[in-house]
Parts: sequence; structure tokens; C-alpha cells
Amino acid sequence: MSDRQRYDRATSHLDPPLAVVDLDAMAANARSMTERAAGTPIRVASKSIRSREVLRRVLDLPGYRGIMAFTLPEALWLASSGFRDILVAYPTTDRAAVAALAADEHLSREITLMVDSPEQFPLLTGRHPIRVCLDIDAGYVVGRFRAGALRSPVRTPEQAADLARRIGKNPSLRLVGLMAYEAQIAGLGDRVPGPYGVAVRFVQRRSRRELAVRRAAIVAAVREVTDLEFVNGGGTGSIETTAREPAITEVAAGSGFYHPTLFDRYSNFTGRPAALFALPVVRRPGPGVVTVLGGGYPASGAGPGRAAVPHLPEGLRHNGDEGGGEVQTPLHGSAADELKIGDRVWFRHAKAGELCERFDTLHLIEGDRVTATAPTYRGEGQTFL
Repeated sequence: MSDRQRYDRATSHLDPPLAVVDLDAMAANARSMTERAAGTPIRVASKSIRSREVLRRVLDLPGYRGIMAFTLPEALWLASSGFRDILVAYPTTDRAAVAALAADEHLSREITLMVDSPEQFPLLTGRHPIRVCLDIDAGYVVGRFRAGALRSPVRTPEQAADLARRIGKNPSLRLVGLMAYEAQIAGLGDRVPGPYGVAVRFVQRRSRRELAVRRAAIVAAVREVTDLEFVNGGGTGSIETTAREPAITEVAAGSGFYHPTLFDRYSNFTGRPAALFALPVVRRPGPGVVTVLGGGYPASGAGPGRAAVPHLPEGLRHNGDEGGGEVQTPLHGSAADELKIGDRVWFRHAKAGELCERFDTLHLIEGDRVTATAPTYRGEGQTFL
């Protein structure tokens, strides 16, 4: 039975639009990631999951430990419902959330905040000391050229050790971890044709070598100031190379569970699409074209490849003039004439968790049956950004 037949059969009692997670595909992706990690624990990036039920299922799998959250309010919500060891990946200026964290002994024990500047310290005060993690710039810089996300201003061992000493002098803070996310490797596929692909692979090779040396020196410098519980790095696209660095104690991953389209572009691993959404065919404007309801679900970020793409049946493509629309999406291709009004077209999102901002429920499929439903964050009334 094909994937399309399985998904259609499993959801035949439901009306689209709807979203599903193929649990068998997700489990295969999870096993692949732990094999690539080769024993290094993987911290789960919640922004790529955005469902408490799915997070629980992932954390029950061997090889996964802890959560990397994207906001402090999210971390407070997760910790209050039983999740533990939550690292907030981005600095916060949410005073009410910080006050709630620092006032609660349990929360302050389970949640760690990100810092990269003394300017952030005055916001982080309260009854209980706040656990913090030092964010390091993992970008690749040569002269005026830079590859990688613009994150922390801290790049050198000297800068990191100085900030660690400043944290140590602040009674409201306790430094417990260090993080360096190499977005130019972990979040950028290298399987790209032409000169651009050659350039990507060249920069990634150079960046891996440079970062491994610099990250080790930074970790050593900070450990001379204070002990660290963890050193986090990497992402879905760089698990195996990051995990090989002796300085690393854990890697992070999230997108690899759902395997959205932006993760089709890596040469070092392949995954199975596990999160999809279905839209109904509602009209037929002419030969070779059908129109589905809704579909304009673009992913964040710059550059091409941000639109959700028709996946099943094969042989469909967007209309170049309209693309994915707010209320309708025309689709062209050889499969269009075989589709009837009411049939489903299955799409893949470009990024992982952002799909969950469009749906309040994920229908969990095993084989050709929906075996459970899981509310998304949105379905539980939570929107954190």
C-alpha cells in the first residue's frame, strides 16, 4: 500500500484541512539520528515539534534527553506539566516570566536561560538563583565574509572566560552550560547543484575545522573558571560531526523528526517525511489544473524553498503566478486530471514546527490507521511567539 493510500485510508473519517504525523516514519528518523550521534545524548528542540504529546513520545525514545525550548513562557508551561531539564535557546526580556521562574524553586532547578552579554544580567534576578548557559558565536568568519546565524557577540576563549567570571560574581546567576550552534552547517543543506553548492560544501568543510578547534579552546577556558554540566552544539544537519568533538557533551535536534522539505538537501543523511497536511480539491479551473482550499503556509527565513509543496499524489506543482494562497492554491501537473472534487492533496511544509501554528490537532498515524490525536501548542491555546 502506498503512503498516499495509507494516509487517505487512515483519515477517511476526517474532513480536511488536517495535519498528520506518521509515527513509523518519525521513529525511523529518530533511530537514524541516534545512530548518527553514536552515543552522544540528543536534546530535543521543541520549536520543531510544538506538541506536548509528541514531545513526550520522542523523549521516551532511547538516546534523547532534555528539551531545547524557544521561549521562557514555553519552558515554564512545559516544566509545569512535568517536563524536565529545559534549556531556553534564546535570551529573554520577559520580566513576568523571569519573576515566575526565580520565585519557584522547582522551576529554577529545571530551566536554564541563555545569556551572551552582561547587559542581560539586570533582568535576571529573583528569589532563587537562575541557571544560565553561555551562548557562543559559531559562525565562520574570514575577513568581511561571514557564514552563520547572527547570534552571540562572544567568539573567543578570552571573551567567554571573561563573561563566565562576570556571571560567577553575580549572586543571582549560576553558569551551568555552554552552547554554540553552527547554523551554517546544521541548518544549511549541502546537496545543492552548481557553483553555489560547491561554495556551500567548501565553506562547511572549513567551518567544521575552524569551529572544532575554537569551540574546544572556549570550553577549556570556561572550565578553568567554573565547572559545566553540559556543552551543547549542532542540529539535525550536523549531528555526527558535532558529536565527534571531544568538547561536546550533547547535541540538539528537532527538524529531523518531521523531516520537512528543507532537510531534503543534505548528503550525509536521508529521512522520511513524517509530518504532512492535507487540503481538499474544491474546484477545477481547467484541464491539467485543480484548486485546493487554503495552502499559503510559507516558512520563515530568507531565500527560496520556503513554500509548502504538494507531495502526494506525485506530479503536482504550484502555479507560478499565484503560488500558495491564503484561501486557495491552484496546482498544475499530470496528476491534476486524475483528481476529483473532494480528493486530498498531501503537502509537506518547508520547516518542521511552523506547520503546527496552522493546525490545532495532529492525527497520529500507524500503518493505515489514526491511533491517537495530539493537540498542538495552538490547540492547547498556547502561542509563544
